[in-house]
Amino acid sequence: MTNRFTITNIRDALVSRQFPTVTAWNRLEGRPRTANFDRALKAEIRDALWMLTKQWQLGEFQGDDAGSPVFAKLHLDTTRLTKYQAASNPVEAFETAVPLEAKVERRPIPFTLAGQEISLDLRLLMGRQWLKLVRSVGNFTQGYLDRYPIALPNPSLKKDAQLCAHQEVWQTFAAVAGRRLDGYKLYLYLKESTTHHAYDGILVPDADKFAIDTLATKFINWFETLYYQPSSEDAWQPSRLEYQFACSAPTSTGEKVYRAEEYYQGHLDWYNFDLDPTSGGLGTPPASPAPPATDTQTLIPVPITFEGMPNTRWWAFEDRLTNFGDIKPDTTDLAKLLLIEFGLVYANDWFLIPYTLPVGSIARIRGMMVTNVFGERFWIEAAGSGLDDNWQRWSMFTINTKGNAKEVADTSLLLLPTVPKIQESSPLEEVMLIRDEMANMVWAIEKTIPLASGNSKAGSEAAIETHNYYQRILSPTPSVTPVPTSPPNNANISYLAMTSVPEHWIPFIPVHLKDDVREIQLQRAAMPRILEGDSSKPRKVRPRTVLMQFGLDEKKPYFIHEEEVPCAGIRVAQSFQRTRWNDGRTFVWFGVRKQTGRGEGSSGLAFDQIVDMKS
Repeated sequence: MTNRFTITNIRDALVSRQFPTVTAWNRLEGRPRTANFDRALKAEIRDALWMLTKQWQLGEFQGDDAGSPVFAKLHLDTTRLTKYQAASNPVEAFETAVPLEAKVERRPIPFTLAGQEISLDLRLLMGRQWLKLVRSVGNFTQGYLDRYPIALPNPSLKKDAQLCAHQEVWQTFAAVAGRRLDGYKLYLYLKESTTHHAYDGILVPDADKFAIDTLATKFINWFETLYYQPSSEDAWQPSRLEYQFACSAPTSTGEKVYRAEEYYQGHLDWYNFDLDPTSGGLGTPPASPAPPATDTQTLIPVPITFEGMPNTRWWAFEDRLTNFGDIKPDTTDLAKLLLIEFGLVYANDWFLIPYTLPVGSIARIRGMMVTNVFGERFWIEAAGSGLDDNWQRWSMFTINTKGNAKEVADTSLLLLPTVPKIQESSPLEEVMLIRDEMANMVWAIEKTIPLASGNSKAGSEAAIETHNYYQRILSPTPSVTPVPTSPPNNANISYLAMTSVPEHWIPFIPVHLKDDVREIQLQRAAMPRILEGDSSKPRKVRPRTVLMQFGLDEKKPYFIHEEEVPCAGIRVAQSFQRTRWNDGRTFVWFGVRKQTGRGEGSSGLAFDQIVDMKS
C-alpha cells in the first residue's frame, strides 16, 4: 500500500507545493545545531552584517545630534531655615534635630476632660516611674500615695458619670484607688513653679532632699522625652480643623517666608507650603542667622535608571518588574500615556547631578553650564522659570508663590527635615462631621471617644451607657406606686413635638457672621438629655471628645468655617504618632488627621409632626 506521507522527490514537491504543511524556512535567525547556546548568544565580531542589521532594526542609526553630558558646573546659593511659627503664636527657633511632623502636629495629651481626670494609664505609668526612682534614696512610698492619690469615684454622683457609667472604667479606678500613685499630679506640681520640690509635704530627711531634687529633674526629662508635647500653644486651628504654621530663612535681600495654611494629611513635604513674597518676615529672629552661602562645583552627570526601564542595547534584557506592554490605557488616561512615553521614548534622556544638602536648607541654582562629549558647552536655565501662573510652565519640587497675578516663579529647592514613614496608633478619639440637609445643620458624630482609663470606646455604646447611668441615678429603685393608666384613646393620629438623636450626635447649626447677612459659620449647639420621670429642666449633652470640647470649659462658643465641611463630610481623628529620627531617637506625639467622609446623612430629627397611631 502506498504511504501518502512518504515524499519520493522533496524538491519537486516543494516547487509544485504538493504539501502545504512543508515549508522552505521557519526561522529568520540562525539556528544552532547543538544543545549549547553559548556561542550563538555571543554575537561575535566577525558577524558584522548581522550586528549592523540589529542596530538598524532598533533605530540606532537615527541620529538626533545629541551628545551625552560629561561635566556640569554649578553655582548656587544655600541658606537655612531659622524661624518657626505655629499659627499666630510667638516665633520660635527652627529645629533640625526634631522631625518637622512632630514639631507641627504635636498636641497636649489630655489628662483632664470636662473637669474629670482621665488618662489613667499614663498617670499610673508616671507614678510607677517616680517610685522606682525615689526608692534609690529611701522608702517614701506611703507619703507620696497620701499626697498624690488616685480618687475612688462615687457611683451616686453625677460628676463621676464618665467613670461610673462604664463598668470597665469604674473597676479599673476601684482597683488602683488608694494603692497607686498619680504621677501626673506630681509632674504638674513640679512644672507649676521652680520653687516646688518633689519632697514638699513628704517627711524626707534634709540629707536626702538634694538627691530627690536631682531625681525630680530626671523624672521630668524622662516624661518629656517619652512624649513630645508642645511647650505652649500648638499649630492646630479648631475653626479650620487643620494645622497652620510658617517657616522662614534669611536671604541676601531680606527673608523668605513659607506658609502652610492647610496641612492635615499627615504627610508633610514641600507641596504643603506656599511662598509669601509680601511678608516682611516672622519677627525678630531668635538668633543671628548666617548670610546665604555661595558654592561653585564641577560635577559628573550620572544617567538615571529606574525599575522596568527599557534597555537601549539589543543584548541586554529588561527585568520583569514593569511590563509596559501590558498597560491598557483608556482614551482619557493622559497621565498614564505620558508616563508610558516617558518610560519608552525618553527613558535615557535624564541625568542626575549629585549635590549634598543638609536638611532644613534652601538651595537656588544661580548658574549651570553643561559640557557634552563633543566638547560643546550649554547654558542651562530652569524649566520652571518665568511667571508663576504661566500654565505652560513645567516644574517639579517648586513652591507655589502666593499673590494675584504675574508673580515671578521661585525655582529654589526646599529640603525639609521630614521622615518617610510614621507609625500611627488606633484613634483615641474619632469624629465624623456630616451634612444633614433635612435638618439644615451639620452633625459631629463621635464615633470613638476616650475613656478615663486611657482606652477608647465606640461612641454609640458609650452614649447608651451614659444615658442609662443618669436614668439609674434619677430612679435607683422601681416605684411601688401603681402607675395610673391613661384613658383610652381611639384617635388614628397623634402629635409629636420633637424626635431625638443619640447622645453622641453633637449638632452644629448655621449662624451669620457678625455684621454680615450672607456669610455663615457653623456653631456648636447641644441637644437636651431627656430622662423618664425627670421633672427638672433637661440638661445639655456635652461632647465627650477633646476635638469637640474646644472652648467649653471657658464657656466660649465654638465655630467651624462652613466651607470646611463639604457635602461628602470629613473624618477627624486624634491618635499617637511614632517615628525614628536620623540620630536614632524615637519621637512619640499626639496628633490629628483629617480625611474625606462618606457622604451626607440624616439624623431623623424633626419637629411638630403628626404621626399615625401604632395598632
